[in-house]
Amino acid sequence: MTRTLIYNGMIVADSMGEQRAGYMIIEGTRIANVETGAYTGSIEAFDDVIDASGKVAIPGLINTHGHAAMVLLRGYADDLPLMDWLQKIWPIEEKMTPNDIYWGTQLAIAEMLLSGTTCFTDMYFHMDEVAKAVEETGIRAMLGRGLIGVNERADQSLEEGVAFARRWQGAAEGRIATSIAPHAPYTCPSGYLRKVIAQSEKYDLPLQIHLSETAFEVEECRRQFGISPIELMETEGIFTRPTIAAHCVHVDSHDLDILASRNVRVAHNPGSNLKLASGVAPLISMLDRGVTVGLGTDGAGSNNKLDIFSEMRLVSLLHKGVLQNPLAVSAPVAFQLATSGGANVLMPEQRIGMLEVGAIADVVLVDLQQPHLWPAHNLLAHLVYAADGKDVSHVFVNGRKLVENRRLLTIDLEQVKKQVNRSVAKLCNN
Repeated sequence: MTRTLIYNGMIVADSMGEQRAGYMIIEGTRIANVETGAYTGSIEAFDDVIDASGKVAIPGLINTHGHAAMVLLRGYADDLPLMDWLQKIWPIEEKMTPNDIYWGTQLAIAEMLLSGTTCFTDMYFHMDEVAKAVEETGIRAMLGRGLIGVNERADQSLEEGVAFARRWQGAAEGRIATSIAPHAPYTCPSGYLRKVIAQSEKYDLPLQIHLSETAFEVEECRRQFGISPIELMETEGIFTRPTIAAHCVHVDSHDLDILASRNVRVAHNPGSNLKLASGVAPLISMLDRGVTVGLGTDGAGSNNKLDIFSEMRLVSLLHKGVLQNPLAVSAPVAFQLATSGGANVLMPEQRIGMLEVGAIADVVLVDLQQPHLWPAHNLLAHLVYAADGKDVSHVFVNGRKLVENRRLLTIDLEQVKKQVNRSVAKLCNN
């Protein structure tokens, strides 16, 4: 069992933002000790000793919604509303091979690890390749095959999605959890959703779905069915199963009551929603009702980067501005959304998103020696309002060091970039 000592640094252990100088001991996959003050014991018994002077240890950041291999389409269809954007994206996705998905996912994981994300979710296709990339790189993930219920391959896709979920659930030393991932109400009709729910019940798998992302989506749903997408999913029985709902931008008070009463967990994607001009989700109303919310980037095709530090800053500034209330989303709330909030959205049964004894050792060190992080009046505020992914120096997942002094230890980044260039040349330049 590997033993690691991190000492001489600062620690922000949880979403309350308590800041203290101290040290941490990792044994195997778990945090064995978190203490205030200087470490005075022997360092001989440790396999790895990190002097964290000038650094702060924080819980690994959690990305609750995304499509990892869409990094292949970063910048390909910018400055378009969602439906127009999809019309440009879908034809390229049709041409993606398993090899493209594998290397795209490797690039996305590299970006996420280097910016402090230790756990992410993905709903896409060729998901065995995504799982292989997760297994090889050491990151943690919730994975589900994206399902479209309006084409001739719908039933086959569901079979593949269930088989994938059963094959990979708990794999990679427990770092992989799986789900069933119907895309959205407008691509998954009623009969198909009933099949999805049945498989979710049979194999005890949670669901991931896009909901109420745009005004157009909600208007069309009301025109066809007389109710909102969230009311429709309630009627269909989706929320009888554990559900992660991405976006939830255009929702009314009745929708919010449904989300709260059914314990639907929401992935809030402020950057993607703004870039696609989809709108601003009523985050404060969700939190006031006790809805579990985490932060997501969405895919790099609609956000352009996968940096949760950027989303932390944005979620706080956005809602302060929209509500004209500087207290709307404080630094502790934003930090909680990116850590323990995200953990409760994706993996509530696992002890991640915190630094405490017995928790899984998903740990990030942030270098505080940059000019934009001085002077140190309020460390937590600096992490939310001033820091970005480039300030990350070390990353541990499951107790294993994956980034050291900003260097990836499990990914050959030059090889990844070379392979991604080949995929992009084939997909987008003919």
